[in-house]
Amino acid sequence: MPMSYFTIAGVQMQAPHHGDNTEAMRHRVDVLMSRFPQVQMVLFSELMPLGASPHHAHPLPSHIEQFFCQLAEQYRIWLIPGSMFERTEHGIYNTLSVIDPSGQVVARYRKMFPFRPYEAGVESGSEFVLFDVPNVGRFGVSICYDMWFPETTRTLAAMGAEVILHPTMTDTIDRDIELSIARTNAAVNQCYFFDINGAGAIGNGRSIVVGPSGDVIHQAGSGEEIMPIEVDFNRVRRERETGLRGLGQPLKSFRDRQVDFSIYRFEHGPSPFLASLGPLAKPQRTDIEEY
Repeated sequence: MPMSYFTIAGVQMQAPHHGDNTEAMRHRVDVLMSRFPQVQMVLFSELMPLGASPHHAHPLPSHIEQFFCQLAEQYRIWLIPGSMFERTEHGIYNTLSVIDPSGQVVARYRKMFPFRPYEAGVESGSEFVLFDVPNVGRFGVSICYDMWFPETTRTLAAMGAEVILHPTMTDTIDRDIELSIARTNAAVNQCYFFDINGAGAIGNGRSIVVGPSGDVIHQAGSGEEIMPIEVDFNRVRRERETGLRGLGQPLKSFRDRQVDFSIYRFEHGPSPFLASLGPLAKPQRTDIEEY
């Protein structure tokens, strides 16, 4: 009989710098597994291992990824060590590795929506990534700015994801908006949503874990925090069957829709309105006339 309960720990780590944080991450896992041995999966924030500079990009697989594979195998946990910049012949990607309890990389996901124009020089991934924990359930992954585009989470849910694992690196004044987006994504897709941010030099904290009714299970502060959360897959399945709080059934309604969202088709280019918005570029300072 499939297991219903599964314990996931989000790690909001306070990193002192944008550089090699791998040993500090190992220490956090050591402490976490000593205190909470029931944990079955550990999730760090975006770009935590090596920081946010593309100059640290390297090909995958790598010795850094192997370091985390050994850590996962040591504790027999599923491990998502945030993301790292991956160097390929086609450019640099912001890539997340999913490592299973035997220390094997079972999937890699490349961020679909780099934070342009600020995340310059990073290519966009194009493939959705889901993975199954045997006899437990289905997980989907996305990274940071991806969640601002509801089509990404909706696609994962439509492919069967019951939990979305979403490392982020937000150190800007829009974190409060992201908290609302995380709750909305969970509610409209009737899934758990783990939005794990960094702290210190790599984020302003306020990680959030949301249940399939949009309920906040836990919201972290701005400092270091470990968040072991037990999720209930039967809750996801029941609410998808009977509705959010016994009310709306958005996934079924989306499935049974009559409308065709033709605006998303690319064969004729973007809509005239979207084409009129101008280039995707940083805003520039407005000069003040001198009198």
